[in-house]
Amino acid sequence: MAEELADQPEHVADSQEFVFSDEQRQLRDAVRRFCAEHFGEQTVRTLMESDPPYDPALWGRLGTELGVLGLSVPEDDGGVGGSLVDQAVAVEEFGASLVCGPLFGTVYLAVPALVAAASGPARDGLLADLVEGTRTAAFAASADRVRADGDALTGELGPVVDAGAADVLLVAATGDDGVGLYAVDATASGVERTPLVTLDLTRPQAAVTLSGAPATLIAGPEEAGRVISHALHVGSALLAVEQVGAAQHLLDLAVDYAKSRLQFGRQIGSFQAVKHRLADMLVDAEHARSTAYHAVWALTDGSDDAELATAIAQAVCSAALSRIAVDTIQVLGGIGFTWEHQAHLYFKRATTDAALLGTAEEHRARVADLVLDTASPERVPKVAAGFPG
Repeated sequence: MAEELADQPEHVADSQEFVFSDEQRQLRDAVRRFCAEHFGEQTVRTLMESDPPYDPALWGRLGTELGVLGLSVPEDDGGVGGSLVDQAVAVEEFGASLVCGPLFGTVYLAVPALVAAASGPARDGLLADLVEGTRTAAFAASADRVRADGDALTGELGPVVDAGAADVLLVAATGDDGVGLYAVDATASGVERTPLVTLDLTRPQAAVTLSGAPATLIAGPEEAGRVISHALHVGSALLAVEQVGAAQHLLDLAVDYAKSRLQFGRQIGSFQAVKHRLADMLVDAEHARSTAYHAVWALTDGSDDAELATAIAQAVCSAALSRIAVDTIQVLGGIGFTWEHQAHLYFKRATTDAALLGTAEEHRARVADLVLDTASPERVPKVAAGFPG
């Protein structure tokens, strides 16, 4: 590694530290204030047990007032025209507040898929509505489960995040010519949605059955593979950033408690065992933040292998948030196990997020495949050294 560093041009070696711009810091502050005002703990508890499990009016304000549902969408497509880093800054704050709303289906997956697809009337109209917050979406990429017969889809999708209240389902289906990506009106005939009892009530899921459901082609076989892969990579990166936001919130919660809770006349944070646990939590959180934003930057400027970077981010962030959630409960002691405390909400989010786009073990296996099995002198994963090629 020392030799690699010595071989780098001076301007490259000096530019590896990323600093958020003033605009991005202002965006973070604005989203944080909005979340503090509208997504406090009691509000989240109320929304997660509501039908639909979010506030459509608040969701609309996220799209129109703050413009944070399409931060990385080009202006020509009705978005803000920012970068994926801008979107990630907002998502981190959403994760810290456990914002109730179809973020996973709409912002993390559906919007990136539509951005990657070729322009067309159906695609353009749906993308504009999702960015404005007037419609929501869910995303199902299991093409082997759904058959396309012309413009009708039939198949069992199984559990789909945000499908219960979504206006539109983006569904990958296999037809005679190959795999395509289709938009399905969730209220149309031939669509059956069954809400599921899930561990994390803030992230609802529903089983979806399609029986000749009318569909509109968004991406044909010639581009569907690229579109779906792009959506899953962006979704993995944004989910990782969300996990970072939740991890940081829990770390702050645990530190504040350790400073205020007295035992034997001393703050529990003064005990070595608690100090060590908090230090380990900090290391996990910072490691997760580095890998998550590296994945976002890799997708933004193509400086590193995006597939590898997103796999690393999911492997690290899923494990980190799960450990931090458990350690936070340990620091809090008895109060952390109660229904009245918010810690259990984050623990359930951590457990659910760790399985949504593949477990940490599955992503580590992907990393091994990419680095050990498919790497060659002609295709060395640039993320390995961290420097642009």
